[in-house]
Amino acid sequence: MKVGEIDLVKGFMPIHEGKALTKWSQKFSLKGDILEIGTYCGKSTLYIAKGVIKNNRYVYTVDHHLGSEEHQLNEEYFDEEIYDYKKEIINTFPLFIKNMNIFKVKNVVPIVLESSAAAKNWNSPLAMVFIDGSHSLESAMKDFLFWNKKIISGGALVIHDIYEKPEDGGQAPYEVYLHALQNGFSDFERTDTIVCLIKS
Repeated sequence: MKVGEIDLVKGFMPIHEGKALTKWSQKFSLKGDILEIGTYCGKSTLYIAKGVIKNNRYVYTVDHHLGSEEHQLNEEYFDEEIYDYKKEIINTFPLFIKNMNIFKVKNVVPIVLESSAAAKNWNSPLAMVFIDGSHSLESAMKDFLFWNKKIISGGALVIHDIYEKPEDGGQAPYEVYLHALQNGFSDFERTDTIVCLIKS
């Protein structure tokens, strides 16, 4: 998989942040598998898979594939390519699967569920969790609360779309980041708006 080819996939992950995600995925997948919350059409998944495959690990993706608030009909990021007009719902799953097949990815396991439902039935330790789902504060904080205990000591928590100033972007991921720093995690590295923390 070439970075330039991944960048053509529909999604919101710029190349420089995608490269960081690949680097961290390769590093932490030496310790175990990785889970991504919020998959959309699979762009970030491909960056993770690119790093994980070198260590023969798996990427588990958790997404209901019905889109976030901003993807819905008449909202800011509505995209008719992922809208099912017959069922009148957003459905990103067909395009996600298409992208995995185009890149011949074999180490990705999609879980089509709400994050909370998936977490209740998850028992395996994880080397890294990437939170990039709904950006409402309640939902993003729940993702942290549901999944942070699944991460092994020395494992990583990665959070996307960190904006310190409200005028630059939504504050929910930043609030989760601050909460994580007070609850067993410390800064490891950052590239623009994507942050990697280490669990103590």
